[in-house]
Amino acid sequence: MNHSPPVINMQLRSAAILASLLLTALPARQQAAAETVSVIAPAGNLRAAVGVDDKLGLFISVTAGNTTILAPSPLGLELNGQQIGPDLAVSAVTHSQSDQTWRPVCHERAEIRDHYHQAVLTLERQQPPHLQMQLVVRAYDTGIAFQYRFPQQPHLQELHITTESSEFRFTGNHTAWAAYSGQGTYQDVPISELRPGCERPLVIQINETTFAAIAEAALVDYARMRLAPAETAPNAIVSQLHGDVTLTTPAATPWRVVMVGNSPGELLENNDIILNLNPACAIADTSWIRPGKVIREVTLTTAGGLACVDFAAKHGLQYVEFDAGWYGPEGDPNSDATTVTLDPQRSAGPLDLHAVIAYAKQRNIGVILYVNRRALEQQLDQLLPLYRDWGVAGIKFGFVQVGSQQWTRWLHDAIAKCAQYQLMVDVHDEYRPTGFSRTYPNLMTVEGIGGDESQPTHAHTLHNLFTRMIAGPADNTFCWTDPRVTRNGTHAAQLAKAICIFSPWQFLFWYDRPAAVPETDELALIQQLPTVWDDTHVLHGEIGEYAVIARRRGQTWYVGAFNAETERECRLTLDFLEPDTTYLATLYQHDPDSSSPTKVGIRTQAVTHATIIDLQLPTNDGASIHITPVESAAASLGLTPK
Repeated sequence: MNHSPPVINMQLRSAAILASLLLTALPARQQAAAETVSVIAPAGNLRAAVGVDDKLGLFISVTAGNTTILAPSPLGLELNGQQIGPDLAVSAVTHSQSDQTWRPVCHERAEIRDHYHQAVLTLERQQPPHLQMQLVVRAYDTGIAFQYRFPQQPHLQELHITTESSEFRFTGNHTAWAAYSGQGTYQDVPISELRPGCERPLVIQINETTFAAIAEAALVDYARMRLAPAETAPNAIVSQLHGDVTLTTPAATPWRVVMVGNSPGELLENNDIILNLNPACAIADTSWIRPGKVIREVTLTTAGGLACVDFAAKHGLQYVEFDAGWYGPEGDPNSDATTVTLDPQRSAGPLDLHAVIAYAKQRNIGVILYVNRRALEQQLDQLLPLYRDWGVAGIKFGFVQVGSQQWTRWLHDAIAKCAQYQLMVDVHDEYRPTGFSRTYPNLMTVEGIGGDESQPTHAHTLHNLFTRMIAGPADNTFCWTDPRVTRNGTHAAQLAKAICIFSPWQFLFWYDRPAAVPETDELALIQQLPTVWDDTHVLHGEIGEYAVIARRRGQTWYVGAFNAETERECRLTLDFLEPDTTYLATLYQHDPDSSSPTKVGIRTQAVTHATIIDLQLPTNDGASIHITPVESAAASLGLTPK
């Protein structure tokens, strides 16, 4: 295998995107210049209008049926010291459409349909200096996306973008769910009260039955977009770049996305649009990419590592992760991640890491190593071949720098380099995904949500579930026995949360030592719980309030119901099951009278697609249901239907 580190080159990538569209987006037709161009989604309900207006310059508007999502909103960039947008004229329009299905490596569903109608507006500035730009607009049934492109041209080899002024003008002072950092707390506020630096995706309620989300896709070699209030019009939001951007033509910006759905749950179900706006998988052989459940080794000792391997093998986990301190103090630039040198503040050892890795391999358990960004930035090209030779399965990137074009490019180059050495990646802290895992599916998960290690409320987690998780998977750092979680809720709620929150690498035991985990019956559910899925449905939910999510792997369904601060009864219809099939449903709920130390009560019942289950969801609680065809249920759980 060729292990030479790849470089993600913006010019080559942009040229490839342009070429592939010309080859695959057929049939296509070119029409004469027009003032306004309509791009209508395949089902006909969602429509974008784009063009050039005397007052607005280049603009876009979005409607869903009879509902206006975006009023005409000006678009543009400050390029090489000049504002681009108001002085452009449309010279050509090319329409095309695409309908393809692809299979992701690790996702919430087995197949994804990439179906859209597209228009490419070629725009030119007639007065010197001459400029040609393209606005690409795609209309999906789930949202509208647009992107600026700059073909290669004689008078414009290098682009220096200082500002992007893509506006989103709403028709009312709608409610938005805003946070101002990757792990920040969400608050629902009117658009008029938004502040600069608002995170994306930004979910906005248009009316009782219409929700929208402003998102970003395919951010690879560009400055991160956040959002800010626009002063040009009431109820307007404008893109806000983290810093300047320098590109060489041909070039393309990331996609700006306006998702539309009937509910927050529908937005979450339709998050495939973010993946669809990224290039196809760049890894020829993905057989080494393995999802799974993880226990973190907290003692940094040989004995602790071996115990975690045994625990993982016994309870159906796939990985053990060694966190900060195994190669020295993580914040010390002199710590050498090519050595096993313990941080004395974290562990006295001893740690024979190589012996643990070898033992883990014998038991088919992978080992993940945490590496802080200081060591990654200094030693990446040394570490990757070394870790491959050690037999390491993946790397958890810690405290990576995000936002600027420089660090955005560095991070995605690093993930691509990891793929060359068959190393999977978990990115922690402030990074938010924009669909890169389609192109490099060795990017297993990312954090940036304020997971269980930060002792979140259920409301915090349920805000993240319907906002941040539109962007992609999240590493929630679950804590099974740690009191920082159980003082906020129940073990039954932790089970439900593990179903609701999607992550191909699911860190289920964050502070837990194997000897401290009680051998209770609900561990059977954890043992069988998948981390990737064939199908996913959001059955019920409200932002920050509660969620009920059903996920299928093979013929087996898992339902998680997770609740925050209001006690509620949830009527659950099982019509997603196959008709003419009888299933065994095993319900896991909090039972204060249970003799189990986790107080998880378990009961079973036969169900069909016509069954309705009334779930009682107390405050800060949850419930899980494991549903298996009756003929395989007894064998899988060792239980007999009542």
